[in-house]
Amino acid sequence: MSVRFYDENAEAFFAGTVNADMSGARSRFLANVALKGHILDAGCGSGRDALAFTNSGFRVTAFDASAEMVRLAADHTHLPILHMTFEEVAWDGEFDGVWASASLLHVPRANLARAIAALAKALRPGGTFYVSMKQGDEERSVEGRLFTDVSEEEMSQLLQAAGLAIVELWISADVRPGRGDEHWVNGIAQKRA
Repeated sequence: MSVRFYDENAEAFFAGTVNADMSGARSRFLANVALKGHILDAGCGSGRDALAFTNSGFRVTAFDASAEMVRLAADHTHLPILHMTFEEVAWDGEFDGVWASASLLHVPRANLARAIAALAKALRPGGTFYVSMKQGDEERSVEGRLFTDVSEEEMSQLLQAAGLAIVELWISADVRPGRGDEHWVNGIAQKRA
């Protein structure tokens, strides 16, 4: 459901997100990632963060479920962007960091724990996981996109169930223009050694 929306609206979504200032969350994440480490950008959208990580000296693997977003992200970043879904994640201990910014919110609640566990498995021991999802308790469809909202407590439970130790959780306002009344639950966690 959500993939079709992004394929059909890729240009507009790209334009609305490529310049969103995520530097604060990226800094908090990178403070916990091995210097020059390998980062998985899971659900990379425009490629904004994959490019920022690359420009900061990190090795990046990025994927998105939308073929059109993959095309736009590859053009923007000049990186090879994989076309795949969370269900296809099968890495084991490959990454120093996993970045899932505003992407897991499109996974149905019934599949969320499994998706987070697969991403956690992709981390090396001691690796760092970042996730952001809209704050709330609903699972809803808006304009052809599924949104699974979470509370801080639910995010904490999901991360810990995947074998991750919570580093910090915080609430932030949406950084896109005109969206400051929307709030996000952010989490940083580390894979236990």
